Amino acid sequence: MQNTRPLSRSAVLIAATIVLTSVAGGVHAQNLTGKEIKGIDISGQWRGRTGLVTRGPDGKVIFLYGEVQPSVICSPLQVCDIELQAGEIVRDVLVGDTVRWKVEPATSGASGGQAIHLIVKPTEAGLVTSMVVTTSRRTYHIQLKSHGSQYMARVGFDYPEDVSTRLADVNARLEASTIPGAGVPAEQLNFQYSISGNASWRPTRVYTDGAKTYIQFPSSVASQDAPVLFVVSGGQNRIVNYRMNSNMMIVDYAVDKAILVSGVGFWGQEKITIRRGG
Repeated sequence: MQNTRPLSRSAVLIAATIVLTSVAGGVHAQNLTGKEIKGIDISGQWRGRTGLVTRGPDGKVIFLYGEVQPSVICSPLQVCDIELQAGEIVRDVLVGDTVRWKVEPATSGASGGQAIHLIVKPTEAGLVTSMVVTTSRRTYHIQLKSHGSQYMARVGFDYPEDVSTRLADVNARLEASTIPGAGVPAEQLNFQYSISGNASWRPTRVYTDGAKTYIQFPSSVASQDAPVLFVVSGGQNRIVNYRMNSNMMIVDYAVDKAILVSGVGFWGQEKITIRRGG
């Protein structure tokens, strides 16, 4: 005979609490502090931001690392290839749902600069989980979603520090093309000077940036006394001040005509004439 005795008041309350907890997922049934609610909101905003997604080589979907939580869409019977930075060493791969999501490692590239690939495969559609990847350089927080037919075949990242590295490379190339002493690129200099006369220390080149004149001597001049510089102005020779930087003589204004003199006496004197414009 079936027992039809009504439930007690306490049993009804317990049952109602269980139902409420089940429906609300256990979140609204718990008491959260203001800080906890704010933290959940901040995390939700970060996870919900779309961010910048661009196309990379070979159709790769590129996320800017750290801007948002990347959402990678995968599909059953397909594979998603998540490529990390070349030379990055993976420490751990942690997946929220390890039963219905499979993650396997692969590599590409030559030894010493190999890139790690995480090959992601869901077992069914309609799944959502998260994955944390810790490496020798950073930590990735990635959301994984599975779709019945749509998926991202290749996924990669742009890294903010790469911009600084590329900028440093550009600066290094510019410095390599900079003329010694002037500190500015060669295309900004005027080399239209003629050099006449014979001397053991005869300048190898003369140029100006419009504000200063640079007279470059053979490297041997760095270990001996530099010649005296006379600037020709108004038909007169005037001794002017200059400074030496190794084998470079730097005059603090643009010179049109100058004479360099070394030695004493008629027979022991060496002289070089410099003219702008030939």
